[in-house]
Amino acid sequence: MASNPNKRVAFITLGCKLNFSESSTIAREFEENGYRRVPPSSIAEVYVINTCSVTEHADKKCRQAIRKLISQSPNAKVVVTGCYAQLNPNELAAIEGVNIVVGASEKGNIFHLLNSNNSGNTDIYSCNIETVETIFPAYSSADRTRSFLKVQDGCNYHCSYCTIPLARGKSRNLPIAQIVSEAMAIATRGVKEIILTGVNIGDFGQTTSETFLNLIQELEIVDGIERYRISSIEPNLLTSEIIGHVAQSSKFLPHFHIPLQSGSNNILKAMRRRYTREQFAAKILEIKSAIPEAFIGIDVIVGFPGESIADFMDSYNLLEMLNVSFLHIFPYSVRPNTPAELMPERVSSTEISRRTHLLQNLSDKLHRQFYQDNLGRAVNVLFEARRKGDQMLGYTENYILVEAPFIKNMANTIVPAKLIGTTNIGTATIEITRP
Repeated sequence: MASNPNKRVAFITLGCKLNFSESSTIAREFEENGYRRVPPSSIAEVYVINTCSVTEHADKKCRQAIRKLISQSPNAKVVVTGCYAQLNPNELAAIEGVNIVVGASEKGNIFHLLNSNNSGNTDIYSCNIETVETIFPAYSSADRTRSFLKVQDGCNYHCSYCTIPLARGKSRNLPIAQIVSEAMAIATRGVKEIILTGVNIGDFGQTTSETFLNLIQELEIVDGIERYRISSIEPNLLTSEIIGHVAQSSKFLPHFHIPLQSGSNNILKAMRRRYTREQFAAKILEIKSAIPEAFIGIDVIVGFPGESIADFMDSYNLLEMLNVSFLHIFPYSVRPNTPAELMPERVSSTEISRRTHLLQNLSDKLHRQFYQDNLGRAVNVLFEARRKGDQMLGYTENYILVEAPFIKNMANTIVPAKLIGTTNIGTATIEITRP
């Protein structure tokens, strides 16, 4: 089975960048054992669905994807893994056509588990995730321009709305030396940019007595990697030292993704978050002072139980005052086995939609203003191989999406340019400044 080059495998990855890095690593093992990777829309002998369970909508999307693949290739082997598989393995195993459901601790063994599934029954490989101390090393390699590198897994925070600690377990990480080796392996593939990803990356070091600052200092000196981005990091874990390192770094980019979740101290307390609105605001202002051009994307949850109109306006007014760059807006979704599930004073779906719409309009305004504020600046654009009509796309250091006429030899290169305008489709235009 493993050595047959005619066998095809397809992956569907739902949810976060961490899932993407893990799926890519699983796919490489299939390819190393003779499988050919094909798009999910193609007929395949094996389908692997890496699921998300952050919202009720995510669960529904996972089930729909599974049933679509089973209908597409009724004789294929279907493997379901990821957070949904960890939290509700029996629910997924009950779907006719699913062969294997794999919990988080066994995600790195999917290829071997598949080869042992010969009984015709659905096998479930799950576990008590709270007891798991190992971590599955992973990085993505499908895109030559950038790679998602997993540096940490799990979370010790137990926010009242979140199932991730139940799905991913306790905070744990690989040693810095091993992560540096992974970055060096990524560099040999010609990748220019690495995005550091995990569940709670600022908590790095729980299992190795190292720190996230130690990690980025060591990654700075890896030859071949020209740019790093830090994915979502908790505001209470984004230290002044980390901000200072990014401010003076030649490789770590001025791009921050920080969860606020609510601008109301009452709601932050109910959510069991570890900061106040005042502390959050001080952190954003510290970034702006040290790195004025920084892109700052913010996560915010709308309609948490008990969120009054005044609480919502606390969030709206804080985000408008801080003049951040972009909002990632999440309508609140009840998650089983969380404290928030039992909280009264639910906000109606109609009101959640209204508030979401208001924040989306604010996000659009802030994002447009961020682009306008950067016009005239000298930037460096990492162009992607993908094209959009006769245009190619790329990102500046501070995450402005730009477009330029397609030139094949500019793909996967970093090009100096000047931002000269914006378009009506959310991109910026540039003037290339290299000789």
